Amino acid sequence: MSKVAPVIQSPSNSAGLSAQAISELNQHYRPLNFEARLRKLYTDFQSERIMVTSSFAATSAYFLHIISCIRPQQVIFFIDTGFHFPETLLYRDYLVGLYHLKVEDVRADDYQHQYSKKEKLYETDPDFCCTINKINPLEAIKPNYDIWVSSLMNWQTDHRAGLDIFEERRGIVKFNPMIDVTREERDAYILEHRLPFHPLVAEGYSSIGCTHCTVKGEGRCGRWSGKPKTECGLHL
Repeated sequence: MSKVAPVIQSPSNSAGLSAQAISELNQHYRPLNFEARLRKLYTDFQSERIMVTSSFAATSAYFLHIISCIRPQQVIFFIDTGFHFPETLLYRDYLVGLYHLKVEDVRADDYQHQYSKKEKLYETDPDFCCTINKINPLEAIKPNYDIWVSSLMNWQTDHRAGLDIFEERRGIVKFNPMIDVTREERDAYILEHRLPFHPLVAEGYSSIGCTHCTVKGEGRCGRWSGKPKTECGLHL
């Protein structure tokens, strides 16, 4: 099987925003807190053109709790790679019931997924594995949206430390309302609202992805252990 062709970066985005417009959005949103940014997003942009994704990992309840309060009808896309921990799927289902979330699973082409599984690409070529099972499924639905809302925080990785609230990424405008939320602020909100952690957090997993590429560890050191990889590629 030949490798999937790399995604060609578009010089524009589906929202039709110029670099200047994105810069101005960052100026307007920067003084706001996480919740206020989300509320403003739904007044500044068409709600049906807003895409929200969640990995339902570690502390996803923080992000999803606020989303559910602001816009309960918002669809949350979950990329089902076929390699998730059973606990992740149980956590997803638990949060769906707890917050009455509308979740839609997004999956890779079955032939390509089976190929990645048979060839154990997660060991031999983890970037290609992520392309098949995470990046391509999302790329397929991105054209339907103008804004992509993520739950990235700048203390999580070196790459994320350089991200802004609004950014253009491969033809869509990324919205990172939590990018400057500190670990302490996140934990305080979780404690105040008694939000449930992913069950594997109690077992020593700080960052939780696919079973073959996740081990116990602090921060992101438990992801792709022994490899230079720190991102699946979705947010690059």
